[in-house]
Order: sequence, then structure tokens, then C-alpha cells
Amino acid sequence: MIRILLLTIAVLLLARAFWRVVDGILDVTAGPDRRAASVKLVRDPVCGTYVAPRAALSLRSHGETHYFCSEECRAKYRAA
Repeated sequence: MIRILLLTIAVLLLARAFWRVVDGILDVTAGPDRRAASVKLVRDPVCGTYVAPRAALSLRSHGETHYFCSEECRAKYRAA
């Protein structure tokens, strides 16, 4: 019984490793159009949350743009 269980686990691990290799090959050969575009996240200076610039609230201050996760964080930054 234990041999069958161990054999089943080994087969599952081999199958998973095989599909990860195949998925990696498909990802590389798919080209840049099929890959997800990476987005550089910005850090909220008040709470430290990382947020995408397009989804963040922004505020220009002293020639710099600061990004915030919420109106509350932006208001706290303005008050400081």
C-alpha cells in the first residue's frame, strides 16, 4: 500500500515538473505579445502600500509626483 502511495506521489511530481518545463517553453516561444506586461509599482509615502501608478491617486509637490493608495493617505500627506 505504501509503495503505491509513494509511486503515485512520484508520478505526480514528475508530471508537474514536465508541465512546468513545457509551459516555460511555450512562454518563451509565444513572444512578447502573449506575455503579460509588467507594471512598475510605486510606494505610498504614508502607509507604504505598493500601487500601480494608473490606479493610484497622485499629488504634485515640490516638483515631484507622489502616489497614494487612498484619499485618506493623500489627505494625511497634505496635512503633514
